[in-house]
Amino acid sequence: MAANIPQPLPDNLVALPRPGPQRPRKKTRAQSFASGRAIIALMLREMSTRYGKSPGGFIWAVVEPAGALLLMAFVFSLLLRSPSLGNSFLLFYTTGYLPFLLYSLTLVTVMGALSFSKPLLMYPAVNWLDAILARFFLNALTSVTVGSIVLFCVLEFTDATAVLEFRHMVMSMGLAALLGLGHGTLNCALVGLFPVYGSIWAIATRPLLIAAGVFFLYEDLSPTLQSVLEWMPWIHFTAMFRQGVYPTYSPEFISIPLMLIWAMVPLMFGLLLLRRHRQTILMR
Repeated sequence: MAANIPQPLPDNLVALPRPGPQRPRKKTRAQSFASGRAIIALMLREMSTRYGKSPGGFIWAVVEPAGALLLMAFVFSLLLRSPSLGNSFLLFYTTGYLPFLLYSLTLVTVMGALSFSKPLLMYPAVNWLDAILARFFLNALTSVTVGSIVLFCVLEFTDATAVLEFRHMVMSMGLAALLGLGHGTLNCALVGLFPVYGSIWAIATRPLLIAAGVFFLYEDLSPTLQSVLEWMPWIHFTAMFRQGVYPTYSPEFISIPLMLIWAMVPLMFGLLLLRRHRQTILMR
């Protein structure tokens, strides 16, 4: 039997090298920053939509919480002789209201991220995570700016005095924003899958302003109420913010791991649901 002798290739054919192991392609610089550009573009779009092209929109963002604080301070000054901390009702409620406002606004804006940016999510350059991060960053920056202006005005134009410890204040605002991101991401998925959930959430969370300790201190409550509220994260970040304003206030019940669990677990489930069901949500 004749041995198999390799035949020479025709002149018009060229031998190709054997394919070797495929190396992963490196992302180009344009691809690396594509998501960042999309997030910035979404933030600019929302700034134009929410605040308009005139400064009046941002001024209203400052006037609204300031008006709510003035109303609360006036009402409670008629009912109580002195606040639980210090001698200024306005400063006391400001220190509780500002971190809670950051949490609640972050939750609401993140929860509506997909519905707000649904037309843009049809483009391949924009994905659902860009929409969530854009609303989160814009709301966090706006709320921190508004809170700083309101707190400065309270300390500058009233007789309230404080010794500010920025470490506690920054940590409180950061945890409040993270908590709002986690709850807002989970709610974004649940509202997209079950629209009636949004109405249920709005009704069920009305007492949160009270549970957050905006109007009182944890230490003023009975042991029974303390044992319930100490497992809820909202009163922890309001107490931490007040710790940064009142040097004599030192709450011992604050638990950062508890707040992180309340924030990260809903965030994880929300991201998983959105990744799995984003097409269903966007097609509704």
